[in-house]
Amino acid sequence: MRIVVALGGNALLKRGQPLTAQAQGIAIDEAALLLSAAAASGHQLIVTHGNGPQVGLLALQSAAGPAISALPLDALGAESEGWIGYGIEIALRNALPEDAVVVTLLTQTLVDPKDEAFAHPTKPIGPTYDEATAKRFAETNNWSVAPDGKFWRRIVASPKPIRIIELASIKRLADSGAIVICAGGGGIPVCKGPDQKLSGIEAVIDKDATSGLLAEQIGADMFVMLTDVSGVCIDYGTKRARVISRASPRALADMSASFGTGSMGPKVAAACHFVSTTGRAAIGALGDLNEIIIGTRGTIVCPEGGEISFRDVP
Repeated sequence: MRIVVALGGNALLKRGQPLTAQAQGIAIDEAALLLSAAAASGHQLIVTHGNGPQVGLLALQSAAGPAISALPLDALGAESEGWIGYGIEIALRNALPEDAVVVTLLTQTLVDPKDEAFAHPTKPIGPTYDEATAKRFAETNNWSVAPDGKFWRRIVASPKPIRIIELASIKRLADSGAIVICAGGGGIPVCKGPDQKLSGIEAVIDKDATSGLLAEQIGADMFVMLTDVSGVCIDYGTKRARVISRASPRALADMSASFGTGSMGPKVAAACHFVSTTGRAAIGALGDLNEIIIGTRGTIVCPEGGEISFRDVP
C-alpha cells in the first residue's frame, strides 16, 4: 500500500518532556525502526511530521535575541522542517538497507491570508508551561496561550491548507520508489499577493490537515496519524474513558464536540475528510504503527456502513 504516515510532534517528544536533542533523537530512532519495518513489509511510505514543540522553541530563542533579528513563524517553520527532517532521514538511513532511497523535501503550503483562523488562534506550539508561567509569557511577549492537557502552551493561527506547492515533486519522488519526508509542520505557510507572487505569512499550519490533503492528492491507500495516545478517546482523562476502535466519518461527526480544537479535533477532521474522498484512515500511538496498518490497534476510520465500536483505554 501507499501510506502517508504523519508523525505528531507529541509522538516525537512526549508532553512535558524537555525538548533536548538527545530526547528527540531517541524518539526519532524509535520511530525510524517502526517505519523501516513497515517499508520492509512492502508498503510505500510518505512521511510527514509535526513541529509544534520545535517551532515554539525556535520562536523563544529568536525572541531572546535582538529585536531586529527576530524571525517570523514562516522562517522558523522552514528551520524546523530542516531540523526534524534531517533527524528522521538519518535515522531511516541507519535503519534501512544501504540502497534505500530517502529524500527530505522542504515544502511550502499555500493558505488564504483572509482565513478566519488568523483572528482565532488555536494551534499549540512550543514547550509546555504551568498556568502562571504561560500567562506571564503571554503578557511579556504578546502571545495567546491556552491549556493543552494538564499543561499550558502558546497558541497561534492555523489556517486551512489550500495547495501544496511541491506536490508534483513529491509525486515524482514517490513514484520512483523513494521514501519521501515532506510537508513538515504542515508546510511553510505562504500566500499569494495581488501580483500572484508567493510570500511567507505568520502561521503554523496543522500538519494533519496538510498531510490529509497530500494523502488525497497523491492517491494514498491509507492515511495514518501517529501521536502519544492509543487512539481517539471519549471522556478523556476520566474513569469512563474509552478508545474508539472503529467508526465512520458520520459517527465521528456526531461526536465532534468531544474533540479538542487544538489537539484531537484536527486529526479527526482530517481522517474523516480523507475517508470521505479516498480511502482508509487511522489515528493511534507511534509504537502501534504496524498493528494500526493491519487494523488491530488505534482508531480506524472507515467508509459509511459500520457501527461505532470501543475498547477500554490500556
